[in-house]
Amino acid sequence: MNQIYDLNLWGGQRGEFFSGYGSHDTSITEPYLKVVIDFLRSFKNPLSVSDLGCGDFNIGKHLTPYCKSYTAIDIVENLIQQNKTYFASNNLEFYCLDIVNDQLPIAECAILRNVLQHLSNAEIHQVVQKLPQYKFVILTEHIPMGKYIPNIDIITGQGIRLKKSSGVDVLKPPFNLKIQTARDLTTYVEPDKKSKITTILYQLI
Repeated sequence: MNQIYDLNLWGGQRGEFFSGYGSHDTSITEPYLKVVIDFLRSFKNPLSVSDLGCGDFNIGKHLTPYCKSYTAIDIVENLIQQNKTYFASNNLEFYCLDIVNDQLPIAECAILRNVLQHLSNAEIHQVVQKLPQYKFVILTEHIPMGKYIPNIDIITGQGIRLKKSSGVDVLKPPFNLKIQTARDLTTYVEPDKKSKITTILYQLI
């Protein structure tokens, strides 16, 4: 991930860190922000949120005002330092952490937006084992249209499972996340209609 940001492989200006079109294309971000903000605003007492893979914070900056606290983490140290320079709020904290190997911040709700798809199955499994500490998980993944074989393994950082006509489904083997309910929040269909970006709200047991 450091190399992706250092070499601007997802775009952006030289010397700045950019999380790619999925965090900046308004046709994707605006429907996502609407449904997530509606969810956050539905609570009389605002939720505490952990953003597990906050990227350049183009998404998180819109969510922070609706949270009791917002802890944003990413594995790329320079990216976290950039975010600390650009974004500040009394309820906002940034940390450089590895969601696979480090202890995750305590909160009521976790957000994982286009994060797991970059990891191997072994690493996803380590993350999934930590998710039951949250009451809610808002998970966004890029998956094929129609029927597909979920969770075909990849090497971390070498693309995502779409290249194998697969995608991440945390409810299926080998992850088998136990939940109470699942609710589809929003889906963006790619222009070629071969894949889609889905966001699901899980309430955990």
